[in-house]
Amino acid sequence: MSSDPSPAVPPSPGLSDELGRLLFAWMPAQRWYPAKGRGVGLRDLGSTSWTTEVPGVDVVTHVIGLDSGDRIDVVQVPLTYRSAPLEDMAGALVGVLSSGPDSRHVYDGTHDPAFVSALLGALRVGEGAVEVPAGAASRVLRGEQSNTSIIVEPVDGPPAIVKVFRTLHPGANPDVEVLAALTRVGSTHVPALRGWLEGTWLPAPATTSPSPEKVSGHLAVAVEFLPGSEDAWRVALASVRDRADFTAAARDLGATTAQVHADLATAFGTTVVDGSGLGRMVASLQARLAWARSAVRDLDDHAEALDAHAAALADLSDLPPLQRVHGDLHLGQVLQTPGRGWVLLDFEGEPLRPLAERTVPDLALRDVAGMLRSIDYAAGHDTVGDGVDAASAAAAEDWAAATRAAFCEGYGSVSGRDPRSDMALLRALQLDKALYEVVYEARNRPTWLQIPLTAVRRLLT
Repeated sequence: MSSDPSPAVPPSPGLSDELGRLLFAWMPAQRWYPAKGRGVGLRDLGSTSWTTEVPGVDVVTHVIGLDSGDRIDVVQVPLTYRSAPLEDMAGALVGVLSSGPDSRHVYDGTHDPAFVSALLGALRVGEGAVEVPAGAASRVLRGEQSNTSIIVEPVDGPPAIVKVFRTLHPGANPDVEVLAALTRVGSTHVPALRGWLEGTWLPAPATTSPSPEKVSGHLAVAVEFLPGSEDAWRVALASVRDRADFTAAARDLGATTAQVHADLATAFGTTVVDGSGLGRMVASLQARLAWARSAVRDLDDHAEALDAHAAALADLSDLPPLQRVHGDLHLGQVLQTPGRGWVLLDFEGEPLRPLAERTVPDLALRDVAGMLRSIDYAAGHDTVGDGVDAASAAAAEDWAAATRAAFCEGYGSVSGRDPRSDMALLRALQLDKALYEVVYEARNRPTWLQIPLTAVRRLLT
């Protein structure tokens, strides 16, 4: 692997047997690990050593293929190798390499200032972006699922958050590409881009050629950090629990979403939906129906209505144009920021989907549907399971209905068209999402199954 710009150092060591054993034991316990529950073999797809001014420390970024037979997930694993253990870093310790004359303590680099400083020094800064100085204080953001984000706080200058992509894909990562475009058009409802890092690695699976052609993609992105912010999921949950009105906030969130969609259309353009595009959408929903019904018997009672709804989509005409969208919009992807209002985050799309699918123009209403489903989940969060009183459940349902309506009103106030004006299409997109949720909850959280099942029943009436 190499980065752009490349560190001026000799090629780094590859994935030794001993290091492979350490990573094989350590990686499955990490939240970002994409191959949970699958047996994997490790493939060395490249590595780069970084220059560091810290004595006794080697900084190496490894790109590793997780081969589970039918698929290979490519992950980025930055590591630091230290001759002595770090204080207060036991939680970031990968293990100890004991072969050779000296033992080496191996750490998750995202927690080590030596790696963070090297990363910041290598970030590229484009038009409108601001350089993030190396050597700034840093800390890892807790609770992230798919990547690792590092909050960087320079002595002089505004703070930034650097997201290290854990699962890598060839090509431009949407989180870099979209934020760069929105920064250029002056969008104030997303974090401003501060810099990014690119790299190359062997393809997965690597070819048998003696010199296989490498692929390239983004390794990290830096954006402005917004201190004092609270994510919309927590704000919404508090509102439900307090039985507080959330409609004004939801209306503003709908307006913000519509403005970001308008900015995306300006930055990337739009595409008219033709007959083949509608056919693909209908076929996709029908495939989702078949998959969900085969997995969850609770849907049998709704089979006829689901089939009729999917068939009726074929008669739609005058569909909204396609455009770049967020792709994974929910309350957890939005911040409420003092003095700035709602800010949308994480334009990477669904991280486990192929990159080519995540960058294809889509219906803006798909983001609307995702947010409406998230509102339902916020309302139902404290009503799952036994022992919930009827008054609390009814209040949560009323909160969800009012919040969904307010979000759509706010969206229409900016877009010029209330999403409910395209109710057949909006219903189809919500059903598509709810059917996925039905299968997920049936397999992973059966006590939560009632939330998406209730939505399916409501959407079909």
